Amino acid sequence: MIERPEWVRRIEEAWRERSLVWLTGVRRIGKTVLCRQLGSLEYFNCDLPSIERQIDDPEFFLRRFAGGTRIVLDEVHRLKDPSLVLKIAADEFTELRILATGSSTLAATRKFRDTLSGRKRSVQLLPVLWRETASFGVSDLDRRLLHGGFPEMLLSPSPNPAFFEEWLDSYYARDIQELFAVRNRTAFLGLLRLACLRSGGLLDITDLAKEIGISRPTVMAYLDAMEIAHTVMRVFPFHGRGHREITGRPKLYGFDSGLIAHVRGWSAIRETDRGHLWEHLVLDELRRLLPSARIRYWRDKSGREIDFVVGRGSGEVDTVEAKVNPARYDPTALEVFRSSYPTGRNYLVGPYVPEPYELRVGAHEVWVCSVEHLPQ
Repeated sequence: MIERPEWVRRIEEAWRERSLVWLTGVRRIGKTVLCRQLGSLEYFNCDLPSIERQIDDPEFFLRRFAGGTRIVLDEVHRLKDPSLVLKIAADEFTELRILATGSSTLAATRKFRDTLSGRKRSVQLLPVLWRETASFGVSDLDRRLLHGGFPEMLLSPSPNPAFFEEWLDSYYARDIQELFAVRNRTAFLGLLRLACLRSGGLLDITDLAKEIGISRPTVMAYLDAMEIAHTVMRVFPFHGRGHREITGRPKLYGFDSGLIAHVRGWSAIRETDRGHLWEHLVLDELRRLLPSARIRYWRDKSGREIDFVVGRGSGEVDTVEAKVNPARYDPTALEVFRSSYPTGRNYLVGPYVPEPYELRVGAHEVWVCSVEHLPQ
């Protein structure tokens, strides 16, 4: 079992703040294995009918455990009323430490009538981060990009198309159909595949609707479901001081480089693909560090673009550029951006930067680093 201490630490920290922690992430991303790394605990797989029967009376079930016990309710959304179970645990059994896992956020799905606001801390388990790949015996960027961040696939000697196809089927049947009652399987998975084909590009609802043959409201509803279930992420534009800035169109990212490569039919990573997929890994790292809503991109109507922008409460704005080879960095977009937003730090993030260093680029300083050196 490969240790993932970063995520164990995050769960432990969350438990210090609340008795209930919601561990979420797409299926087969490693949630169950991570639970096993938390030391002594009581583990319950809610997929099993026998466990569901035990928890049918939540109060009676929870009273069985002495104070301080750690309990894992894995795949808790399989229960008839998971939000009631978690609400009772959070309100009445605060001496226990409950870790509940599921494949979506506690958003407005059919199963969760209460999002438990103020009662829980959430930890989203992401695909294996670039900083974690050494623990999996992987040091080659192309392998991580092509195989993706599912632990099973990353450890596999070669990408397995059958794994990704089976995963898509399971994702639809066990997450989307059950939680969101989406009945049009062909259209939904067609939209997800199209999102992977266009991952990292500007979102065009009208074009997606035309391509799939469904209405704009249906596309928007499906994308909402995908985002709640962690398979896509919308990154919204940063703007405020320039009349030529893009203001209304988010960028759409698929969640895993391996799934993206599979949908695109790639059997190897070409040089022209590498930088685009590396951008996805840098986004994962930013999501580890920051709430997703704080991560933006910047682009003007001339096509000049900053990969990611993070505003700070002090009025400073940091830029983050993903570049496999920092020596090929073109600072033109930074110069234009900084003419409107002059204060903040500039980060140029590459996969192979053993020690961070600073460059002077025109009138600006750029911090060249790997993901490990981004500020916490």
